[in-house]
Amino acid sequence: MIIIAPKLNGRYPEREVDCQMAIEDELLKILGSANTLGWTKAEVLTAMIAVADNTALALDATVAESVRIHMSKLMKKPDV
Repeated sequence: MIIIAPKLNGRYPEREVDCQMAIEDELLKILGSANTLGWTKAEVLTAMIAVADNTALALDATVAESVRIHMSKLMKKPDV
């Protein structure tokens, strides 16, 4: 896997775009490999988005704790 490092350490105006460009080729390789194995491009792109969203939520401790509390409350409610 080849992903280039940021141009500069720390924050800079083009950092997010640079990151997108750095991972684009690898994501396209994954898309192509999955498509060759029988997954449609739409399925793979949808899965990539879902994985990215779920990972972002899992990495955000505040959101993860909020979801855990909410799920805990739901599990304690009696069936209607």
